[in-house]
Amino acid sequence: MNHIENFIKDISPKLTTWRRTLHQKPELGFTEYVTTYLIGKELLTLGFTIYVGKEALESNERMGVPASEYLVHQEERARTEGVEAQWLEKMKDGHTGLVATLNTGKPGPHMAFRFDIDALPINESKAEGHFPSQHEFQSIHDGVMHACGHDGHTSIGLGVAHYISQFQDQLQGRFTLLFQPSEEGGRGAKAMVKKGWLDSVDYFASGHIGIRDTELGKIAATTDSFLASSKLNITYKGKAAHAGLEPEKGKNALLAAAAASLHLYNIPRHSNGETRINVGKLQAGSGRNIIADEAYLEVETRGETTEINHYMLEEAKRILQAAGGLYNVATRIEIVGETVEATCDSEWIQWIKEISGESALITEVSNSMPLKASEDVTYMINEVQQQGGKATYMVFGTSLKNGHHHSQFDFEEGVLEVAVDAFIRLISKLSQH
Repeated sequence: MNHIENFIKDISPKLTTWRRTLHQKPELGFTEYVTTYLIGKELLTLGFTIYVGKEALESNERMGVPASEYLVHQEERARTEGVEAQWLEKMKDGHTGLVATLNTGKPGPHMAFRFDIDALPINESKAEGHFPSQHEFQSIHDGVMHACGHDGHTSIGLGVAHYISQFQDQLQGRFTLLFQPSEEGGRGAKAMVKKGWLDSVDYFASGHIGIRDTELGKIAATTDSFLASSKLNITYKGKAAHAGLEPEKGKNALLAAAAASLHLYNIPRHSNGETRINVGKLQAGSGRNIIADEAYLEVETRGETTEINHYMLEEAKRILQAAGGLYNVATRIEIVGETVEATCDSEWIQWIKEISGESALITEVSNSMPLKASEDVTYMINEVQQQGGKATYMVFGTSLKNGHHHSQFDFEEGVLEVAVDAFIRLISKLSQH
């Protein structure tokens, strides 16, 4: 396995460069035009066959696609940042992300790996103690930040691709790499699944940096406690009126939204498992002397199982409608994202423990880590398992000064080496199965 150690040593500077480049240019779900372009250009140099745009995902299975005006604006931004016209044409209207395949030409398993590529709507901190600020690779886009480690995930995927390309003569079978858009909000995975990329996959693996503050080098071989989730956008439409002169003629959408926000948190917890509810955004009104005629909410539900989340979703919809009725305003509810429950295959625990014994970077392997959050990778896990394949979702330890989705989120860049080491040792091992 000396070739793996040498490979990690050689690829390490590139992992850091890729991560910092991507961190500086974060893009929200279905607008990852520059990110997709950078990934694709790199993979083409490695001999992969790449599929972009509608070739990579089923268009009508995407959820929560941004408004067309916003997409046009983001496409123009990407053009100014150097994305070639023919690439933008393929990705037009939010068809971002790509799939890359490579066949060794030798009989063997079909292995697939997923790496998410999107960022979050967060203003990145400019504090002196924030590592990206210290080293001048903080986000150049106001209000958008890689605050969940997907810049690292993408870099890991590129590292894995380099290994497959460089050592394909020593490997068997075929490989599919999914660089998935719009994981945040549970919007992109299902669209790739429905395109058929996971048909006949024998082994599927994905993973996440961090999750909890953990020592570098520690890996969880599987993940449990995926929470199923639903994402909702709600619009209340009322009637504006002069708040002093004719208040009785108004229909107050702001009050409907405020009432709904409070009452959503009173949904009874479920006896069969954990539940979550969150109102993450509320916008309403235009001025202090005007009855607010419109309000907008972004809400999510979660449940320990798909069934429990369905309970939370139906209760949330009931309360949202009731709040609209209470204030006599029109209510529009749109489901813009979903995730489901999933269970990793236990065989990965033994496989990862076996390869860890050969690695100087992997210091400890735990059987599983409870996620207690939602991930649309569950659609992929379930699809692979339904066809007889084995799937897992790993967690790669790193110290975290601040948690995920925080304006000063960051991770130890050494975790990139650890993750690539784990992926490629698994590839080397399972390729022979």
